[in-house]
Amino acid sequence: MLTLVIFIIIVALVFDFINGFHDSANSIATVVSTRVLKPRQAVVWAAAFNLIAAFMFDVHIAKTIGKGLIHLELIDEYVILGGLLGAIAWNLVTWYYGIPSSSSHALVGGYAGSAIAKAGFTAVIYSGWTSTIIFIAVAPLMGMALAFILMTSMMWLFHKRSSTKINGWFRKLQLLSAAAYSLGHGTNDAQKTMGIITTLLVTTGILKTFEVPTWVILSSHAAIAFGTLFGGWRIVKTMGQKITKLKPSSGFAAESAGAITLLVTAFSGIAVSTTHVISGAIMGVGATKRFSAVRWGLASNIIIAWIITIPASAAIGALSYWIVVLFK
Repeated sequence: MLTLVIFIIIVALVFDFINGFHDSANSIATVVSTRVLKPRQAVVWAAAFNLIAAFMFDVHIAKTIGKGLIHLELIDEYVILGGLLGAIAWNLVTWYYGIPSSSSHALVGGYAGSAIAKAGFTAVIYSGWTSTIIFIAVAPLMGMALAFILMTSMMWLFHKRSSTKINGWFRKLQLLSAAAYSLGHGTNDAQKTMGIITTLLVTTGILKTFEVPTWVILSSHAAIAFGTLFGGWRIVKTMGQKITKLKPSSGFAAESAGAITLLVTAFSGIAVSTTHVISGAIMGVGATKRFSAVRWGLASNIIIAWIITIPASAAIGALSYWIVVLFK
């Protein structure tokens, strides 16, 4: 039993690493596309603040993921392993094709699909999914609205200043906004893996109550930071160049809007997609120029990927569970 638990923890941290790898583009695309930092500098900057987040926030999201979505008494370690394998598979497929889908939704989808494969739909805590489902739409809209407001305000405040001077200021400020976004990204996404590992420890009797151990917090943040260092370069191009053209000022607005959204939802214990948030924020700053400045055709393809992530990863999670139990 202990060997299996250790193996599943390693798989969970592999998922966390892939999450950082897959979502690295979320943290660095804006600061790279505006040429404020070179790609390698940007991933080091983002990874550092992914790790620092471990010491700054509570674990509200970990508790939501761990005990708020699925009835713990109906699952076992094989359910958790199947869910993780489903999430990893979906992340690798979307990384390969350069699709900025949600690692968070891949994880909860895979976990739910695996649980349903074992115990049926009675395993699902439907009330716990309300905020997750609602925020598929709300999170990117929050990012978009905040970015639009920030960018519009900045354009009004600085319209008489030379663009060269303004971009010089925002090249420096964008370091701060990128750091803030990476803090939000780290605390949101690392906590989801913390929740899964703690669930494993509770369901196997290693922990008596759902309290996230310090070693789980530190290892989860370290794994996502390490993954960020390797960078999901295929998605950087989509996020930083294809949706709309960014300057330091618009990059600052997008990152700031994304950071505010992520930190507000983290303190509220709402699990949201960091990918959705920054995508919406980039669209928001693009829309301040003119409606056609955003490539809405590409944006619509990204939205389709958002919609199908949970059901697709759930299907793969269910299949993974059925395969795993063959080797029990």
